[in-house]
Amino acid sequence: MKNITDSFLSLGHWPYAGSFEFNTDILSTNLINLGVVLGVLISFGKGVLTDLLDNRKQRILNSIRNSEELRGGAIEQLEKARTRLRKVEMEADQFRVNGYSEIEQEKLNLINSTYKTLDQLENYKNETIQFEQQRAINQVRQRIFQQALRGALETLNSCLNNELHFRTINANIGMLGSIPEITD
Repeated sequence: MKNITDSFLSLGHWPYAGSFEFNTDILSTNLINLGVVLGVLISFGKGVLTDLLDNRKQRILNSIRNSEELRGGAIEQLEKARTRLRKVEMEADQFRVNGYSEIEQEKLNLINSTYKTLDQLENYKNETIQFEQQRAINQVRQRIFQQALRGALETLNSCLNNELHFRTINANIGMLGSIPEITD
């Protein structure tokens, strides 16, 4: 506790009030603060962050599996469409004289609709994966921020007590008493 206090104020020895001064070494005080915050984040946030990431990973994997199943269904539809296409081609050979252009148009429409369906399913899968990843990242960021804030508040509350306040006030009063008055 004394190390934390000394990192903010260089008080030296407390026996006399004239030794009170601020620590103007920004680098050492910022490094200590950064070390404390990082230590709290690592110690308290490690398990929660791991659990969050594992849960998100499972959800994303489930989404991928669902998308793969949808893709499998689309492939089955494609195979059915190909079978139908073969059937249409056989009928086209039989009725080539009577309606060749009409049958070709039906074939193209069938192929286009199948490819559109596949494209839509692939886009849906990619959007789902991207959405789940972004949502996982946002949740992790929010949890880390909350834990960092909670840890910083706990550190501040544990460092600031009545004795420290009284000692600081007495030291400041002593410094103000030793300053000569300035008259114009």
